[in-house]
Amino acid sequence: MPSIDFNTFFGGLNPIWVRGEAYLAQHKGAEAAAEFQKILDHKGLLGGDPVGALSHLQLGRAYALAGDSARAKSAYLDLFALWMDADPEVPILKQAKAEFARLP
Repeated sequence: MPSIDFNTFFGGLNPIWVRGEAYLAQHKGAEAAAEFQKILDHKGLLGGDPVGALSHLQLGRAYALAGDSARAKSAYLDLFALWMDADPEVPILKQAKAEFARLP
């Protein structure tokens, strides 16, 4: 855990994040989705950790890879709701919107 983190568990869910990323890289969507869902199921541990918001994106990607477009769309919409006031020119948000538009 980073030494600057006194009151939260910033970075505490990084092993789960890395497993999810590894499953995505191996094109194992269902396994990746399970890992990213674990992160979202523990919101109390996230604090301001960026993996919290980004887990919605990766969950959407994992469901899309697994062929579950309904759940993928839901995960993307959760991200968009969370970032509704974000600068629309943020590259990762633009990429997420493009990916969402390509979902069947």
